[in-house]
Amino acid sequence: MKKTASLLMALLMLCVFSVSIASAETTTPSVAIVVAGTLGDRSFYDSAKEGIDQLQADFGTVTKVIECKEDASMYLNGLYEAADACDIIAAVGWQFWDNLADGGILNEYPEKKFLFIDNGLEGVGDNLMSITYAQNEGSFLVGYIAAKLSKTGKISAVGGQDSDTINDFLVGYEAGAKYANPEIEVVAPSYANDFEDPAKGKECALALYSQGCDIVYQVAGKTGEGVFEAAKETGNFAIGVDGDQKYINPDVIICSMVKRVGKSIYDVVSDPDKYFQGGQIWNANMATGYIDVVYGTEDMTQQVSDELKNEVEEIKNKIISGEIVVPSVF
Repeated sequence: MKKTASLLMALLMLCVFSVSIASAETTTPSVAIVVAGTLGDRSFYDSAKEGIDQLQADFGTVTKVIECKEDASMYLNGLYEAADACDIIAAVGWQFWDNLADGGILNEYPEKKFLFIDNGLEGVGDNLMSITYAQNEGSFLVGYIAAKLSKTGKISAVGGQDSDTINDFLVGYEAGAKYANPEIEVVAPSYANDFEDPAKGKECALALYSQGCDIVYQVAGKTGEGVFEAAKETGNFAIGVDGDQKYINPDVIICSMVKRVGKSIYDVVSDPDKYFQGGQIWNANMATGYIDVVYGTEDMTQQVSDELKNEVEEIKNKIISGEIVVPSVF
């Protein structure tokens, strides 16, 4: 009888313990990401998805993904669908500017928290926080690397669109290249006017490689994968963006400039009391750890020497300390 009672007590305690764990795993707000394009870019949008996937793994967070496929008619509907379903809505991409700037949807869902990822709106609503990223600072580092490694003395970039956000990458890239080598020629970038078409990215990159550029920085989302294909075909090199893209082709991608979009979403959702700043713009710069340069894993081909990596770390520290001020279009 005592053994039976002890067994029942142990089972009861196990059930209570299991319920406690389940409750702890679901204490975070539910979150939806609404991406302007589509997943599968192995870059910007996928980084956002990695953030909510990690929330789900760590806390059991309820998550939702809505892809707008670069269709402007879907942007506002996507935000409404997300607001109906979740507590926190992350609009991922500058394309949502008009849909958030008028404050309409914010007023309709005052109890929900909105994040505007990769662009800044200040004072529009107390339930909207914008997160901008100092892509110019990270681009300074990869520009420095490109200038140091270029054999032809010519480098360039492919942008998804001629916009302030994209040009902020390119301004930093050129500044870093000139810091490394004032004689380097930074050929005018080629704009694909598309973030979803690798064929256009390849066409743009092939034109730049034919002009003598031997390193091209891709700042074009999924379109940028065409840059990697062009680099492989022509025996040249490329630089990845937003995520660590070296694994896509370690032989041609020398490094990547990362914007840790997923981590920023993860941090806000996992601890909104600490991180959510309603009505404000949070600038995720190099000092915050959300901006960096990465080189894949050690087992991959490393075009960047340890000596050059150390130089980059020194420059990074100078940017963080304010000794080097990187230009920006903003």
